[in-house]
Amino acid sequence: MNAWIEKGKEVMMPTYAPAPIVIDQASGCMVTDVEGNEYLDFVAGIAVNSLGGSHPKLVEALQDQVAKCLHVSNLYWTAPSIEAAEKLVKASGLDQAFFCNSGAEAVEGAIKLARKIGSDDRYEIIAMKQSFHGRTFAAMSATGQFKYQKGFAPMVPGIVHVPFMDVDAVKEATNEKTVAVLFEVIQGEGGIHPVTKEYYQAIRDWCKAKGLMMIIDEVQTGNGRTGSYFAYQQFGERPDILATAKGLGGGVPIGAVLATKEAASHFKPGDHATTFGGNSLATRAVETVLTVMEEENILENVQAMGQYLKEKLLNLKTDHLVEVRGMGLMLGAEFDIPVAPICQGCQDKGLLLVGAGEKVMRFVPPLVVGKKEIDDMIAILQEVMDA
Repeated sequence: MNAWIEKGKEVMMPTYAPAPIVIDQASGCMVTDVEGNEYLDFVAGIAVNSLGGSHPKLVEALQDQVAKCLHVSNLYWTAPSIEAAEKLVKASGLDQAFFCNSGAEAVEGAIKLARKIGSDDRYEIIAMKQSFHGRTFAAMSATGQFKYQKGFAPMVPGIVHVPFMDVDAVKEATNEKTVAVLFEVIQGEGGIHPVTKEYYQAIRDWCKAKGLMMIIDEVQTGNGRTGSYFAYQQFGERPDILATAKGLGGGVPIGAVLATKEAASHFKPGDHATTFGGNSLATRAVETVLTVMEEENILENVQAMGQYLKEKLLNLKTDHLVEVRGMGLMLGAEFDIPVAPICQGCQDKGLLLVGAGEKVMRFVPPLVVGKKEIDDMIAILQEVMDA
């Protein structure tokens, strides 16, 4: 293991501080390192591995697609991309899709589309403080946390930040230059903070009244994570533009911009593109993930296991738990102490967890998680908390 880690430090840029584990295999909710040690995985590649590791139907579909065709570019139509888009627009309630490679790219595409709808004099986007939208420049500029922007100034101009969950602040920030309002349905990196139905509908109404695009970032909340295909479906009307990624391909890198037909019509050939986006392998993964979710009743499992997990977290025996919040299998447990030592203690005992800020522990297991895995996770967490 150490030889792999030392080699990695030598040849890879130091943009991460990974745990001293070299993961080799994954199956269901378990991962195994190169030395054969097993870990219960409640990180799921940061809410990416929606069907867990090595789901047989996804493995079979990808093996079949590799043997057929990996990539041909968007100079030509391909059946997997069309089938994936058809299933995705049906699941999302929007009309048309643009495939890219990541969540940050999806946010970038959404911002470009909104500005294309606007004009040279109407380009400002209202975003939220404590938000997180990605690491590329427009996405980073829209992110409402200075720690992600430090050292990379100047940011992309034309983005105004207001307090999250403050409708009046959005209204006050709106002017003749405003073209869109951008927000997460649940702030993920900001600490697992969901919007309310009242806030969501108020922003929807304001955008319609002022002719603004409502853009929602469902990079992490989409694709079944919260118990519906997209979290917005539990809050109200569809947005004009939606960005998603993470669990979309079940582990295969892919993102998407979804939009109403009216909004999407403003993109013309040449306005936006990507060489790899929507290639045959990635879109076959999307089509398979959506098919499995329907055939295996994954949304019902997310709803049931999300409620079960929340109850178990609320029953932890500790004086340090402040609150448990979130939706479905995107939950955050806030403590009154830093969570990094707790996550480390759990890792030492074979459980992988990740934070969402200094004092919030994030729980985003594979969507196929069952009661046994939740019980095992709680037992380890309780043991570490007791210590």
